[in-house]
Amino acid sequence: MRLSAIAIVTLTFFSAAGLCLVAAGFAVKAVESNSESGVRMALDDNNLPWAEVQADGLQVLLTGTAPSEALRFKALSTAGGIVDAARVIDGMEIKDSGTVKPPRFSVEILRNESGVSLIGLVPAATDRETLVSRLATVAGQAQVTDLLETADYPVPDQWGRALAFGVKALESMPRSKISIAADRVSITAMADSAEARRQLEVDLARSVPTGVRLVLDISAPRPVITPFNLRFLISEGRGRFDACSADTTEAQTRILAAARSAGMEDRGACTIGLGVPSPNWARAVEQSIAALAEIGTGSVTFTDADITLLAEEGTDQALFDRVVGELESRLPDVFALNAVLPVPEVSPSAGEITFTAVLSESGEVQLRGRIGDDTSRSIMENFAKARFGSDAVLSAVRSDEALTDSWTVRVLAGLEALSKLSNGATRVTENTLSISGTTGNERASGLIAALLVDKLGEAADFTIEVTYDETLDPIAALPTPEECIARINKIIETRKINFEPGSDTPDAAAGGIISDIADVLKSCGELPLEISGHTDSQGRAEMNQRLSEARALAVLNALRTRRVLTSTITSVGYGMEQPIADNDTEEGREANRRIEFRLLTTDEESQEGGEDGVADDAQTPQEEDAVEDADDGDEASE
Repeated sequence: MRLSAIAIVTLTFFSAAGLCLVAAGFAVKAVESNSESGVRMALDDNNLPWAEVQADGLQVLLTGTAPSEALRFKALSTAGGIVDAARVIDGMEIKDSGTVKPPRFSVEILRNESGVSLIGLVPAATDRETLVSRLATVAGQAQVTDLLETADYPVPDQWGRALAFGVKALESMPRSKISIAADRVSITAMADSAEARRQLEVDLARSVPTGVRLVLDISAPRPVITPFNLRFLISEGRGRFDACSADTTEAQTRILAAARSAGMEDRGACTIGLGVPSPNWARAVEQSIAALAEIGTGSVTFTDADITLLAEEGTDQALFDRVVGELESRLPDVFALNAVLPVPEVSPSAGEITFTAVLSESGEVQLRGRIGDDTSRSIMENFAKARFGSDAVLSAVRSDEALTDSWTVRVLAGLEALSKLSNGATRVTENTLSISGTTGNERASGLIAALLVDKLGEAADFTIEVTYDETLDPIAALPTPEECIARINKIIETRKINFEPGSDTPDAAAGGIISDIADVLKSCGELPLEISGHTDSQGRAEMNQRLSEARALAVLNALRTRRVLTSTITSVGYGMEQPIADNDTEEGREANRRIEFRLLTTDEESQEGGEDGVADDAQTPQEEDAVEDADDGDEASE
């Protein structure tokens, strides 16, 4: 009995131990399974599918190849958020760094009076020595500071063209910052005037390479307006500006709003400039325009701080006195008002004395009417010839010694105002002066108004009817490169440039053709053109090659003698390599002997610039070849 009791206790003890071991095994398996599944779900939720999870007891082993060190650390952190971080074992590897994405190459070029500086990262293949040498030429005596770093990665596709364009742009902008990337060039610069800014923007937009985005921020100093002038008129219930000046954008908005309230129907234009006589300019203009609108008809003229309000003859005297009195009491300090209500003439003159000058579109000027004595007539005619050209003036005026010197002054003022227009007319009477016509200068009306006030006085009665014509604007009317090459090809469609047989000397008829082409190029500005010479297949290839080169160069030199800018024009000879017709017939050989003009494409210009992308003389790129006719050309003979 005693042995049986011991056996039972022992058996019970071992049975309990066995059950504990079995339970512990199941518990470990459960912990491993839960840890592994929990970490796996967390990795998937954080977009880390490359990480493998394996649980070994309480430890969690992470394996796999991480794309980067940051993602490896992210995987460890994710696993540590599910289980105790001390249980996580890092068995991951990092992806080979040789596959890392190349850096973004960029250069920032700064240019000012102190010199030129380069900052940024460029491909190792970039010829830095050539780049710095080119910039040294641009900087002149100033210093070039090279702070560039390099990286040995493949050169981006557009890098060379973008860099060449940026360096070329720097030449025309002494105060600028140019940021260059393979797909984008940002230019921040300052121009000398609004006109210079417009021209610069046109030139840059025309020359930007295909595939490169151009971002411009070009500012221009505001013009100095002397005198700071404004002239607003109301006639038949409608208002308009002959001249308008403002010192700020806010003042411009307020002035135009006041004009619209007074009956101006168009958008109106007001030049923002320097030279305002008072910070209260906009307030004084608003009050004066409102006063004129209350009177109904007339004009208000500002010359710096002097204001002249001219009412129409016949305006009610009581109304005029009240409006003028209220305006005088409200005007800001500094401004002085001169109000004029014309008195009707008691006995009008028997015949009206007039002087007229008409400027035609061809530039001829016809003078009619009366002038003072012979001396005054001589002064007037010489003045007209100086303004319009000796051969352009046709005078049919007659002397009238009864006229005073003030009449001559009015006539000369009318002629000077007319010289501001492309075509038009001026008419001078005893009481008024009118100027009308068209112009390519948007500010012509304001300039004429300031001129007449200066010459005739603030209370002078004059009218200005000037229309802006964009086609007459030398900048706005600039033709596109495609339009220019089309005009050249139209010339040589029916008029071939021929040469003396076996020579590179153009024949007698070629001179007129080249002159017409030169006229087109002068109106187009600098274009990236290629003049190519071609021959037929007769004769030796080497001789034909030399002859085609010489003839293309002869045309280029002929354009130079006609004062055409040729820095962006090249001459190339192709010999007999590019026939456009059958060389077995005389007609075909005639067609193959030719001179062609075509625009250089962006890719062709890049090749000329060299492998580092810095061209010796960067040209204006274009997107398409405009040569379309097989008959364009030059007759060449072996």
